[in-house]
Amino acid sequence: MKSYRKELWMQVPNRRGYVNLTPEVSAAVRASGVREGLCLVNAMHITASVFINDNESGLHRDFERWLEGLAPEKPYSQYDHNLTGEDNADAHLKRSVMGREVVVAITEGQLDLGPWEQIFYGEFDGLRRKRVLIKIIGD
Repeated sequence: MKSYRKELWMQVPNRRGYVNLTPEVSAAVRASGVREGLCLVNAMHITASVFINDNESGLHRDFERWLEGLAPEKPYSQYDHNLTGEDNADAHLKRSVMGREVVVAITEGQLDLGPWEQIFYGEFDGLRRKRVLIKIIGD
């Protein structure tokens, strides 16, 4: 069995945003040499997410509105976590909803995604560098 590990570094220029990781993850699958296996992609920070969905800008704006309705950024004083001097309690909650990671099958050397599926990094407390882990195992 082969194993391959790669880190991607992200720095979203805004507090929140979405980055399509599918091209980078596909390249990692090719570099791994794995033909049949699994690919894990996970955010290595507790205020960011990795998820699978459609690459459609209207949907991304819908995510933003929906998540902001569930866990509004402001007022900062509404969150006990922010009493520590932080201002990112909402980002922790948004990450909990959107998830930490995805696992995608690799079939015949390619990500086995469904129609329209793409892998995304969701940033909820940006303006600094964060890591995404790609871990591939298989034959």
